[in-house]
Amino acid sequence: MSAPLHVGIDATTWWNDRGFGRFTRELVKALLVPDSAFRYTLVVDRESAGELPSGVRVASIATQRSLTEAAVQDGARSPLDMLAMSRLVRRERFDLVFFPAVYSYFPLLARVPCVVAFHDTIAERYPELVFPTRRNKLFWDIKVAIAKRQATRIMTVSRASAEDLERILHIPRKRIDVITEGPDPIFRKLDDPAAAQSVRARLGIDATDTLLVYVGGLSPHKNLLGLLRAMPSVLAQRPDVRLAIVGDTSGKGFYDNVAELKRFVNAHPQLQARVLFTGYVSDQDLVQLYNTAAALVLPSLWEGFGLPAVEAMACGLPVLASRRGSLPEVIADTGLLFEPDDPADISRNILNMLNEPGLCARLSGLAVERAKGFSWERGARLAEASFLRALGRG
Repeated sequence: MSAPLHVGIDATTWWNDRGFGRFTRELVKALLVPDSAFRYTLVVDRESAGELPSGVRVASIATQRSLTEAAVQDGARSPLDMLAMSRLVRRERFDLVFFPAVYSYFPLLARVPCVVAFHDTIAERYPELVFPTRRNKLFWDIKVAIAKRQATRIMTVSRASAEDLERILHIPRKRIDVITEGPDPIFRKLDDPAAAQSVRARLGIDATDTLLVYVGGLSPHKNLLGLLRAMPSVLAQRPDVRLAIVGDTSGKGFYDNVAELKRFVNAHPQLQARVLFTGYVSDQDLVQLYNTAAALVLPSLWEGFGLPAVEAMACGLPVLASRRGSLPEVIADTGLLFEPDDPADISRNILNMLNEPGLCARLSGLAVERAKGFSWERGARLAEASFLRALGRG
C-alpha cells in the first residue's frame, strides 16, 4: 500500500470569524478521517496554535502579525511575513499545498502542486465597497494575479462562482473544481421552540415580535443599507416586525460601514425601536434565534455561497434573499428572491412571506429538506478529488 499523500493546508484563516474562517475549520475537520489517502499538516502563523484539531500535525512560525491581526479594516500582511510562511512551506516538502482562501495566499518558493480556493469575485465586482484604500486594491490585484498563475487547480463553492471566475478572472472552466459547504449539526429544528425564547430575552427582543434575522459580515457589499431602506414600508403594514442584525460591530474585522448603518437607523425614528444590532452571537444562541424567527434576510449584492442560508434552512427557517450570485442556487424554492438594489421589491417580498397564509410553514418544510443536500463531508470528498486532479491522478 502506497504512503498517504502529504498535503499542507494553510490554516492561518482558522481564527477568522468570517465565512472563509468557518470554511477552513469545517472543511479541515471533515478532511481528517481515518484511512484517508492523504495525511495533512496545518501551516499556521503563530507558535501557540491552540484550538486546532487534535491528532493532526502542525507546522508553525511566529510572524510579526498573524493573518487575523492583519485583516483589520485597511491592514495588510507584510511581505516579510509572507516570505516567512513561504520558507516554512518549502522546508516541509509537501506533495501538495492547499489554500482554503485566496485571501490568505502567499507565493510558494518551490515547484509544488497547489490548489487555491477562490470563494467569489466580489472584490472585482465591487472594489469600491470592499477596499478602503487604493493600496489595498493594488495588493489584492497583485496577489490574485500570482495565485492564478501558481495554482494548479482552482477550487470554488458554487456554480455561480465558477462562472464568475471564468468570466471575470478569465480562469478556464476546466481548471476549476466546485465543492460545497454545509451546516454544522448544531443547526437543526428544535423540538421545543418555546424553550429557545430565552435568547430573545437576553437580546431584548419581545416574545411577541415577528422576528427577521440577518446574519453575516457588515461590509458595504452586504447591502444592509438597502434592507434598512426597505424597513419603513414593512413597518407601515407590520409594526410587529423586528429586525435583528447579527454580526460583529467592533470594527476589529474587515472594512465595514457599521457607523453609516447606525446613522441611518438613528435618523429614522420608526426604525430606532425596531432594528437591533446584536453584535457577535454564538452558534448555540444563533440556533435558538433561528428557531424563534420568521425568516432570514440576506440582501447581499453578491455572494459566493451564502452559508447562513444553509444553516438557517437546517433550522427550518425560510430565506428571503437577493436573486444575484449564488443565493438562488443555494436556496432554490425554499424562500423568496428580490432585487437587492430595489427597496420596494425587498419590502414587497418580506410582506408577501409574512402575510400570505401558510407560506412560512410550507417554505420551512422545504428548507429542512433542501439543507440535507449540503454537508461538509461531501465538500471534503470533492476537495480531495480536486487534490488528486492537481497531482495528475484525477
